[in-house]
Amino acid sequence: MFPRQSQTAPAIVASSIHHHITTSAFCGDLLLLLIRPSSPLAVPVPSGELHKTRPIGSSSNLDPDLRQNPLPHVISVPPTNVTMSTNFRDRAIAEVQKAITADHDKEYQKAFDLYMSSMELWVKALKWEKNKALKATMQEKMATYLDRAEKLKQFLANESDTNANGGGKAIMGANGSSTGKGKPAAGEDDESKKLRNALSGAILQERPNVRWEDIAGLEGAKETLKEAVVLPIKFPSLFQGKRQAWKGILLYGPPGTGKSYLAKAVATEANSTFFSISSSDLVSKWMGESERLVKLLFSMARENKPSVIFIDEIDALCGPRGEGESEASRRIKTEILVQMDGVGNDSKGILVLGATNIPWQLDAAIRRRFQRRVHIGLPDVNGRARMFKLAIGDTDTALQASDYNVLASKSDGMSGSDISNVVQHALMRPVRKILQATHFKPVMKDGKRMLTPCSPGDPEKIEMTYDDVSSEELLAPDVQLKDFEMALEDSHPTVSKDDVARQIDWTNEFGSEGA
Repeated sequence: MFPRQSQTAPAIVASSIHHHITTSAFCGDLLLLLIRPSSPLAVPVPSGELHKTRPIGSSSNLDPDLRQNPLPHVISVPPTNVTMSTNFRDRAIAEVQKAITADHDKEYQKAFDLYMSSMELWVKALKWEKNKALKATMQEKMATYLDRAEKLKQFLANESDTNANGGGKAIMGANGSSTGKGKPAAGEDDESKKLRNALSGAILQERPNVRWEDIAGLEGAKETLKEAVVLPIKFPSLFQGKRQAWKGILLYGPPGTGKSYLAKAVATEANSTFFSISSSDLVSKWMGESERLVKLLFSMARENKPSVIFIDEIDALCGPRGEGESEASRRIKTEILVQMDGVGNDSKGILVLGATNIPWQLDAAIRRRFQRRVHIGLPDVNGRARMFKLAIGDTDTALQASDYNVLASKSDGMSGSDISNVVQHALMRPVRKILQATHFKPVMKDGKRMLTPCSPGDPEKIEMTYDDVSSEELLAPDVQLKDFEMALEDSHPTVSKDDVARQIDWTNEFGSEGA
């Protein structure tokens, strides 16, 4: 953790002259790298006041002190032998010509990509170049093109910000409307704007399309989440006086039981701005920046409320405080505590949704901030049968309704993630049969002749491999109950009994069941 040095943005010098670079050629003892000025090209500036030419974007927020900086017109360099550097240099010049053409045609993203591509070629040319004078000239040109690429990068970034706040791709907001990154506070400095832009990537822009009915079991957890995020928005009259919606819900349990899946359902079903946060979004190497990120996150949530802040693996941020703890970690936890339930912070309309596999690693004060602590445990037999159906989906199988109960009874101790892996393993078995088959037989399906794998003893067998079968003729074997049973034999639960027992003990002391 290092203190961040104060940084002032370097003065940006505009290059408003369009250049054409001719291909390098040998002319006697003189190699001319000719740079010929042509039609003026306007650079990104806020308005046209500083330029007689038309600016490329009126919405740009770049430094208003941009000025013209014409390049040298003709550069003479000593002769050199034709080496590997010549090939790279010629390719670099050709790439720069394309970049300048795209720049002149106002295809700024293409121009930026071409400028950066040419940099790689210039670097290779420098590596092989032996002539010191020519190397110095090439380095000078590289600096010029890199400077232009940096200006284009800034302009494109500003255009992207404008689109995010206006007519560009909408960010999902409350009641299905679009929302921006939150209006910056008056007098907000450049660093705060930079942090705000970084956090804007945590706002979910597209709904995951996971419905409540897509989740097997966990009725208690779903009811709690509906009380917290759905009902307060749909029926605000229900939450008056002392009856208030939950402000903090902790989902905990073994890995693979559906905690993150429940969060996806919340993002889909709730008409709220959804922030999906991990520890990497809030932890910075710069001293003081992590707590600023936490504070800014909650500020953006208030600007766009109703909103949901989902913090996955919250134990990574909010472990127990102790003597061996770093000062930076302590400050992050303190800021989270203050923002969730501190004096002067209005958290109405904001739900903090946390998820963890090890709830006993949470700090006691953080645990108290989560008013509801819901255990997402392993599914029961009915839940497992439902999970098999959901995991198979609309894939063709030969399973009967009773077969799902058989599979559920044989998968005791498995999580939802384990069951998904078993189903995938079983669905791949027909594919393996096709790869290993040495004989196929003709069958009719929907009035069309197809070929499917068969045993060498089948009377209708045809000796061939899958390479001899066209994709239009191939018919995969049906997935049988036996395929699932064999997949179950090859699979094992990922959650140990000791983990389950510890989760239950913590639930009895601090939590509630979500089943």
